[in-house]
Amino acid sequence: MATTQATGSITLKGSAQIVAEFFSYGINSILYQRGVYDETLFSKEHKYDLPLQVVKDKDLKDYISKVSAQIEVWLEQHAIDKVVLVILETETDDILERWQFDIDCDDTAQTAPDKAPSKQKVQEGIRNLMRQIVSCVSFLPVLETRCCFDILFFLGKNEIVQPSTMSQTDAHLISDAQEVSLRSFSTGHHSVKAQISYKCSS
Repeated sequence: MATTQATGSITLKGSAQIVAEFFSYGINSILYQRGVYDETLFSKEHKYDLPLQVVKDKDLKDYISKVSAQIEVWLEQHAIDKVVLVILETETDDILERWQFDIDCDDTAQTAPDKAPSKQKVQEGIRNLMRQIVSCVSFLPVLETRCCFDILFFLGKNEIVQPSTMSQTDAHLISDAQEVSLRSFSTGHHSVKAQISYKCSS
């Protein structure tokens, strides 16, 4: 549960927890909606007043938990600029989709708690973004080949690392990509804005 101050506003620690939890459910939803893994590896959970799919496979579940835990640490430190999930063709490593989540950290939030959104408003913003993630299958190209995924952390000053090895990597951009902006949400301490880039079917 997110920590709140006496006034009811969300604290920095609580904000980090909320946003990290969103990334956990968001990653699960993208993997399910895009068919990166077989649907039998997922089970349904209710979160944000929505039915969402989460992985059951222990190794994959542990990996996503590790990713979200690291995101939470960096969010509290205001050390992370964006999180990117890329979907690649397994045989060629060709990047097919790039789900980018830009993170803006507000250093003034703690000094102006009266301007912070309510937890209800934050949950509404997350719910609207999750609905968009689920509905993206209506316009994204069908992934007809076997795919895998990778996560990238952008830590500022051109530092991009992969959580599996914490080694530096590139931005994994897609040439001549189609881009679609999605909704955003804010906790007062952190704002998250989403965008999808995808490779058009040839």
